[in-house]
Amino acid sequence: MREILDDVERWLREGERDIAIATVITTWGSAPRGVGAKMAATKSGRVTGSISGGCVESAIIEEGPAVLASRHPKILHFETSDDTAWKVGLPCGGTIDVLVEPFEPSLFEFLRPYLKVNARVTQITVIRGPEELLGRRIAFGPNGEAAGTISEQLDATAREIARTARTPERRFSGDELELFIDPMLPAPTVVMVGGVHIAVALAKLAQDMGYRSVVIDPRKSFGSADRFGGVDRLLALWPDEAFRQVELTAETAVVVLTHDPKLDDPALEAALRSPVFYIGALGSARTQERRRARLAERGYTDVELERIHGPVGLDIRAAGPAEIALSILAEIVATARGAHAVMRGSSAAAARG
Repeated sequence: MREILDDVERWLREGERDIAIATVITTWGSAPRGVGAKMAATKSGRVTGSISGGCVESAIIEEGPAVLASRHPKILHFETSDDTAWKVGLPCGGTIDVLVEPFEPSLFEFLRPYLKVNARVTQITVIRGPEELLGRRIAFGPNGEAAGTISEQLDATAREIARTARTPERRFSGDELELFIDPMLPAPTVVMVGGVHIAVALAKLAQDMGYRSVVIDPRKSFGSADRFGGVDRLLALWPDEAFRQVELTAETAVVVLTHDPKLDDPALEAALRSPVFYIGALGSARTQERRRARLAERGYTDVELERIHGPVGLDIRAAGPAEIALSILAEIVATARGAHAVMRGSSAAAARG
């Protein structure tokens, strides 16, 4: 939902109310988008988001008015052979099921403030079952707050499902009933320590990739709004203070970029004490050795220090801030995806210092 939130908000401000929401609920083979990908289409033909490409989006636009008129959800099945796959946007014979349902303003208003602050929410929809239950939805906030209802009996079941819904398996089947569970997990965050040129480029790339961006630098000439006007959060503070204000979760990556131990080391310690999925540090192999020695003196073990990616970034022979930033974000994405062949030491340019 986060990927279509801004456009849907704008449509509502402009008086657009007839909106169909499409969500990928099952994939087989080489589907371009994963389960949970969303698009929205208005009765007047406006579109945002993406679920595949080609004729799949066109089919959603065509089916939208019927779904809006009936107020009942509909599951569309797209399956292609290799000779037609590219035409409809499903390469290599990919297959997807797409749930198309009418926009529900009350649920959107419930979910919107949580989505705005990057909190975890879950929506559950009846996609198969008795006519009186088909299409009913209930949504849960991060602390179990609820809006909407399925039935008195099923709401309790839905609450328990929502509490633990984090896996790719997003359908729950019972007697004559099937639910689609749609956990909307927090967008990942990249925390950059040091407002250097690499951070300027990395912040832009991260935002394009759907990551939230946080920049920390107490130096006014580096951590200024002029340099980082588009970041989600800019903290002109020393790391010790800044990290008391930044939540470090399993959806967070931390990258230190200053070469200054007064800034980098406290940030690395905060990251090492947290469950962040990625820690990166700019600098040459010699710089990394000195850094590790300082942290080891403070009691960090070799196993803990192995969490630090340094020299930072994938080896793409990067030259210049933009390419170094690309190598760093590529390594962050690879780590998030569980890629095994991650190469360290991105480039001579990244390793200097």
